[in-house]
Amino acid sequence: MPLRVEKNKCTGCGACITECPYDAIRIEGGKAEIGEYCQLCQTCVSSCAEGAIEEYSEDHNRDLDGLSAYNGIWIFAEQRAGRVAPVSFELLGEGGKLARKRGVALSAVLFGATRAEALELIRWGADRVYFSGGDIFKNFEDEPNARLLASLIEEHRPEVVLAGATAIGRSFLPRVAARLRTGLTADCTGLEIEPETGNLIQTRPAYGGNIMASILSPNTRPQMATVRPKVMKRGLYDEGRQGEIIEVKAEGLKSRAKVIGSVRDDEGEAKANLQEADVIVSGGRGLKCKEGFRMLAELAGLVGGAVGASRAAVDEGWIPYCHQVGQTGKTVAPKLYIACGISGAVQHLVGMQSADIIVAINKNAEAPIFNVATYGLVGDLNEVVPLLIRKLKERKNGG
Repeated sequence: MPLRVEKNKCTGCGACITECPYDAIRIEGGKAEIGEYCQLCQTCVSSCAEGAIEEYSEDHNRDLDGLSAYNGIWIFAEQRAGRVAPVSFELLGEGGKLARKRGVALSAVLFGATRAEALELIRWGADRVYFSGGDIFKNFEDEPNARLLASLIEEHRPEVVLAGATAIGRSFLPRVAARLRTGLTADCTGLEIEPETGNLIQTRPAYGGNIMASILSPNTRPQMATVRPKVMKRGLYDEGRQGEIIEVKAEGLKSRAKVIGSVRDDEGEAKANLQEADVIVSGGRGLKCKEGFRMLAELAGLVGGAVGASRAAVDEGWIPYCHQVGQTGKTVAPKLYIACGISGAVQHLVGMQSADIIVAINKNAEAPIFNVATYGLVGDLNEVVPLLIRKLKERKNGG
């Protein structure tokens, strides 16, 4: 069972900190607090002379206030180098739908950017923004982000909290859920909400993408989920939209880790740029060699697109991982997706089936990729793609 500190009994002596083998306890405001590293070993229970640490029933604790005490939809707006990440606007679009069904407010939480960026969140649909521009958030670190977000959730009690299934969201949101003793559904591709009960129906791929699971947390709040980028659509931008920006102080926040530097593959990411591309030309095992991607790069250049790849091609070493599309790569939603020599395993389809138009080129007429394709070309890609390139060049040159 979970452990808690009875604040009126705790004297802040620190004996539990000394005995804890997992460094999971700290002193805040003169009282002990059990953090997310707790492994429920109960060493602290026997070490506390005041009897301030005890087991408790998590379900009973939640029933004291009832689920009705939780109200509102929140999204965590991550930032990179002071700019709000695109996935935040997608979360606002989806969060707005949930909020309207429930008749509640939509709020965003933004740490480490500027008030101008907070205002952009309002223009994209947020009713209010909880904003902190503290220096500690300049470089992303899990601990201060998790502590401040958990504190805000405990204070305001939203019923739903969403974040992007990005490196940042996947890193720190589980910490927040652990602090709040609530569940978290990762990598969601669909969200619905029951208007009367407020139960969030969270859909995600399971068993390697072979089934789609619908997950509910009917007995706990908040309901937390990370959402794949480029799966949800942005809402409408309204430059004149009004909302409230609430300043949040970041006093007393510390981190046991320190970012001493960052290394970015700017050249590789710039060449890939998959999640922002309107056109993607992807290759799979059917290319048979690394040189085949030069042909795809030429085609992508003619249509103003980026080059993607299936996991099979990346595993063969034909192209870097930053180009990978699929369950273990990037999720994309371009206007046009051209799949060359990709069979269409479900793990790949999960990452690209939201494209507006899908063109599949494969010599196997039974390839699963044709089941999701808008247009299908059955043929050898080494014949079809050069023909496309030639025709596009002729058109470009006025021929």
